Amino acid sequence: MANQGLASYFQFSNVNWPNVWSAAWETLWMTVLAVVITAVLGLLLGLLLYQTADSDNLLVKILNWIVGFFVNVFRSIPFIILIVLLLPVTQVIVGAITGAKAAIPSLVVSAAPFYARLVQIAFNDVDGGVIEAAYAMGASSWKVLRKVLIPESLPALVSGITVTAISLIGYTAMAGAIGAGGLGQLAYTDGFQSYNNAITLAATVVIVLIVFAFQFLGDWVTRKVDKR
Repeated sequence: MANQGLASYFQFSNVNWPNVWSAAWETLWMTVLAVVITAVLGLLLGLLLYQTADSDNLLVKILNWIVGFFVNVFRSIPFIILIVLLLPVTQVIVGAITGAKAAIPSLVVSAAPFYARLVQIAFNDVDGGVIEAAYAMGASSWKVLRKVLIPESLPALVSGITVTAISLIGYTAMAGAIGAGGLGQLAYTDGFQSYNNAITLAATVVIVLIVFAFQFLGDWVTRKVDKR
């Protein structure tokens, strides 16, 4: 019986490959869209945390605490719980609670706080002497951000969004269990629930390949932007 169960994983004649490629495309565009939105929001949140961290102004300190609280709370909630909690919000934003587009708000809300902390760490690692020298030469805060802070921290920012993207791929698989589409839903409904182990294995292999592709691309870009 054990051998029969193991053999069922390799009966790829039971796999509907057009469905697999369609699900893979859904996983890809969900991930890419969520990564783009997460990169923007995470960068803004991380910059806000960085800029307000050491202020003596009471209002700025309160702002830093509020943003930090938001980031810590949503970073701590397990994704499968978060996506259920945000169903009413998802309904309002996208007009649906199932399907690939319905997963985007939860993916972003879960990943943006995580990336924001990585952004804050990357900015904190920039040599303070370089920043002080830029200010001493008369550079404005906006120019320091564009010409010093972001360029100096760019390898860490790219590395951070790569890690975040890979986490998002895993989140899309979890979202598939409640009808968000993609390879996660395919593995759960057509594979696990239908006792078709070959589909589950095929979906898993494709997800792993997607992760490898994102990791390779992220490492390549990181090496390109690292001028050290």
